[in-house]
This record gives sequence, C-alpha cells and structure tokens, in this order.
Amino acid sequence: MSAPTRVYVARLASLDVFDPLGDRVGRVRDVVVTFPPKRRPRVIGLVVEVPGRRRVFVPMTRVTSVEGGQVITTGLVNMRRFEQRRTETLVLAELVERPVTALQDGELVAATVEDVAIERGRTRDWEIVRVFCRLGRSRTTLSRLSRRRGDTFVVPVEDVTGLAATPGQQSADRLIESWGDLKPADIAEQIHDLSPQRRAEVAAALDDDTLADVLQELPEDDQVEIMATLKQSRAVDVLEAMEPDDAADLLSELTPESAESLLRLMEPADAGSLRRLLSYDENTAGGLMTTEPVILGPDATVAEALAVVRREEISPATAAAVYVCRAPHETPTGKYLGMLHIQRLLREPPHAAVGDFLDKDIEPVAVDVRIGEVTRTLATYNLVSLPVVDEDQRLLGAVTVDDVLDHILPEDWREDRHEEISEDDIDPDQDEPGAAPARDGASVVTRG
Repeated sequence: MSAPTRVYVARLASLDVFDPLGDRVGRVRDVVVTFPPKRRPRVIGLVVEVPGRRRVFVPMTRVTSVEGGQVITTGLVNMRRFEQRRTETLVLAELVERPVTALQDGELVAATVEDVAIERGRTRDWEIVRVFCRLGRSRTTLSRLSRRRGDTFVVPVEDVTGLAATPGQQSADRLIESWGDLKPADIAEQIHDLSPQRRAEVAAALDDDTLADVLQELPEDDQVEIMATLKQSRAVDVLEAMEPDDAADLLSELTPESAESLLRLMEPADAGSLRRLLSYDENTAGGLMTTEPVILGPDATVAEALAVVRREEISPATAAAVYVCRAPHETPTGKYLGMLHIQRLLREPPHAAVGDFLDKDIEPVAVDVRIGEVTRTLATYNLVSLPVVDEDQRLLGAVTVDDVLDHILPEDWREDRHEEISEDDIDPDQDEPGAAPARDGASVVTRG
C-alpha cells in the first residue's frame, strides 16, 4: 500500500473482498485483533464470508488495499472455516459495546466502545489507533430497541483502559443488529463460534421467539450451556416458544431435576405435551413427532385451511399438510379421518369443505414405529410429513421430514456442515495466525 490507510471497522464490515483480477472473493464480516503487551492492539486478519456462508480467515499480510469501498487481497485464500483462538478478539462480535474507561479532556470517564479505527503503521503491521466511544455504560437488555444515551468522542487507543479486559457484562444489541439478514440456522452458527460468556450475553439480548428458533439449530452442548445461563422464568418462556419436539429434545439433555423443575413452571397444556413426547423412545415416530401439526375438522373450508397454513410461525414442513380429525382438534384428537396436501388445497374451491378431498391412502403410523420405517415411508410416497396415531386412531402428532433428517445425520452435523473439503486441497505450507495447520480441513483457492 502506497500510503497509510485509516479505516473504521464498522465501515470496513460488509465491504466486498476482491482478488487482484477483480473477482469477488467474499464479504468482510469482522476483524480479528490481539492484545500484545506494551503495544497497540494488533490487527491480524479479517473474517470473510465466502459463498455458502462459510466464514474464513484472511491474514492482513494478504490485504493489499482498503480503498474505494472494497478490499483487495492477494490471489491466495485459505478456505478452512475460521475458528477463533483463545488469544484472539473479534471487534464487532466482542469489542464493540465493551465498557471501558477513557481519558476525555484530561478527565477519566466511563464509556462504551462504539467503533475502532485501524491503521497500517510504519512496521507494515495493522493496529488499532483510535477508539470511538460513547459516554456512559451500555446496559444489557432483553430488547434490541433500547439504545444507549450519551455524547460520543474519539480518543487515541493509548487513552483507553479496559479494552482488552473481559467484562463482567456486555451488551450485544449491536452484534444482533448486524445479523438482521441472517436466518436462525446462520445466527446459530455465529453464536456457536463465540466464547461461552459472549454466547450468554447474546442469548440475554435476543427476544424469546428468536432465541427459541436459534436454540433449535444449535448443537446440544450449546443448548444446555445457554439454558443454564437463563433465569428459570425466561427458560420456560423460551421452551414454550420452541417446537414441541425440539423442546422435548432439549429437556432430555438436561438433568432430570432441572427438566422437572422447568416443566412444573410451564402452562399445563404445554407441559403435558412435552411429558408425552419425553415418554417415547427418541428413535421412534413418537420421539420424532411434533404434537402441533395443522389440525382441522372435516367441515372446515379450504379457505380456512389456507389461512391457517399461511401463518408465519408455522414451519414449511408443518404447513405442507392439514390433518383432518373429529373433535377435539388438539392432540390427542378425536378419530383421525385423513390428510390433505397443500397442493390439493390450492386446486379446490375456497368454499368447499376439506373433508371432501381427504387422502386416505396414506396409512398413519403408530408411536412405537422405528425411525427406519418412518424414513422409508416418507421416501416411498414422496411425503413431507406423516401422521402418528394411537391404538384408538386418535392423532397424536406428525413426523416431518426435517426432524427425520436431523436424527439420521451424524450428531455433530451442525458443527461440520461447512467442512466438506478434499484433503487434496490442503496447503501444507500455510501457517498463519487464525488459520494454523492444527485446524483441520484447510483448502486453498488460488485465483489469477
């Protein structure tokens, strides 16, 4: 780079990254820094999101330009998924909103980090040189709508203390806002990569519905860890917001005492549903099913059915079919009559009764049917879901294809979903901070 460049990280994030030939490599998502003793914080690299939402590490030694709203790198990019080391700090995920003490106009004041400026120095290393602060402490809240108040100011990094310290409590509102365009599964991946303390702070800042959706996408160890950080009253609210089968899976991972304590605090109907699910073997239809499929009586109209499956909180797999039963219409229902596929609903008159178009050829399964038979039935008849009944032909729930996949994939599939990389692509010579050979699964893409 011909001249020193200073850039604020908040402006750097979301910039596109290009190779020397102008091909887009990905987009900047965060900046990795370390805190060497008696020196300014050192910027060692960028976290770049490449196609497929994989996040990789790009060392600052390979950044040749940060100008014109874009980042230019050398042609070599290590495609190993980024894994944060203990000595590394992510600016946006961990440093922003950290409480610090800053020297403002000769007076020490309590402040909160809003942003940092990085610059390439005379030694050609990138460092944090300025800190953009907001006067006063931010506070961790349960709503991202609450914002901090106070004047802002910029000071040299040398005038800030506590930047490298691990805070007792730190807001996560700004971090959550940066995830606004991500789906729950992608947010879960970001949370999984955070430190345990930061995961707890993020969980505290998420609303109940979002946290419920994210927990369903996390590995079991992360689920249990996060639940342990929540107050019982909030843990109950989150469990009630989860899909019943996912909530039951989570409860089964807790100690029997903890699970029972939470169940006693839940609404009786919700607790009863979860207790039934917990009583089934996890590798059977009963253990896989959700107790809240779309259920209607035979006299309901097609228009009513379409209105129900249109509801935002119903997952696509659950909304693919309507189950028609005699009253009552909550599980366990009255006699199960048949199912109606969403495609058939779309072809029929809105005023017609759903009972006139039932698919009675699909046989429901019993709660004790093993997962192998459930999988074969779904595959044989190209189904997205399958009804589960008891010996009296009452509907108990439905098994959806997403839950079957979740159980037949390896237990660690959520952690390894981006690691399908050939050993032939490994670069044996690369030894960069943030992407060391000890991190398995490296590959290198050479452009140009």
